[in-house]
Amino acid sequence: MPAPYATHRAQLKAILLGWGMPEDNAETTADILSWADLHGVDSHGMSMIPGYDRLRRNARAKMDVRPTILKQSPVSALVDGGGGLGHVPAHFAMSVAIDKAKQSGMAIAVVRNSAHFGATGYYTLMAAKAGLIGMAGTSASGIQVAPTFGKQAKLGTDPWSFAAPTADGKPFLLDMATTTVAAGRIRNKANENLPCPLGWVLDKQGLPSIDPLEAREKGGFLTSLGGSPENSSYKGYGLAAMVNILSSCLSGSTLITDPMHTKKPEGMDIGHFFMAIDPGLFREQDDFTADVTRFCNDLRTTTPVDPAQPVMVAGDPQWNNAEKRMREGIPVGPGLLNQVRQIAQAAAAPWLLD
Repeated sequence: MPAPYATHRAQLKAILLGWGMPEDNAETTADILSWADLHGVDSHGMSMIPGYDRLRRNARAKMDVRPTILKQSPVSALVDGGGGLGHVPAHFAMSVAIDKAKQSGMAIAVVRNSAHFGATGYYTLMAAKAGLIGMAGTSASGIQVAPTFGKQAKLGTDPWSFAAPTADGKPFLLDMATTTVAAGRIRNKANENLPCPLGWVLDKQGLPSIDPLEAREKGGFLTSLGGSPENSSYKGYGLAAMVNILSSCLSGSTLITDPMHTKKPEGMDIGHFFMAIDPGLFREQDDFTADVTRFCNDLRTTTPVDPAQPVMVAGDPQWNNAEKRMREGIPVGPGLLNQVRQIAQAAAAPWLLD
């Protein structure tokens, strides 16, 4: 049965506290994870707990670290994530970028020595809520994607997000993997023993497969956005490379193509990128947000192919999911729920979802 949002969030926080995460870090991390589930981004919420537990037990992500600024200027900051989960350093870095952008008009913060940080859209939404344009991207831990025309994995899902404020309180929010689908959506299929749709994964021979374990356990690959060279997968490949340049090359993180990426004895050294831009550099803030709002509404009024499926803009599915799940509760598949229950028991965390 779907759990109320507050209970879902409290369960996540209880597990994080059981792992030894400080109260404030657990509060931030639980908020980011529960935001993903509330908004329908199920690949980046509670479903990440089993993976984070493995990172913790294998000393690949610390629970008690504090991000620090290594170098900064009025428009930039280089942040060390301390080898912990990425949510806290990412939240810290975007907060720094927002504060600097309010003073200087625009700012960039990059993070190194970090790990998976959840849903990228959470951080660009932070900027949009502050009246700014936000951009964010991150390198990945898993090497799962072959470059176009390649038969060897060299890239990850390498997500990118862009957000802009609107006058109606529902910002434009683009949050996308540079693969056809996020790895978490494939993981969720595996959790429930369901097949993938064709086009999500390839086997080790580069042929289409519906097996959700193909890329993770059987030597296969995720597809770059586009799915095949004929469908312009070079665009997804190019975007993934761009994200790695901004996130890893700019921050000094270990490149995903470096053999040391998977051999570091401790930590993961993922890199993140955050940018905030004040529209007031160019025109009145209210005029900008009015135009973004009108533009989005103009797109929504496009005549749909199917009257039952209206045209949406980026962010609409998330806002719709949040309204429904806040009202009806957040669903969790039985396979995942069983895994998380065992993890909570091992962490001596209270179980709140029955």
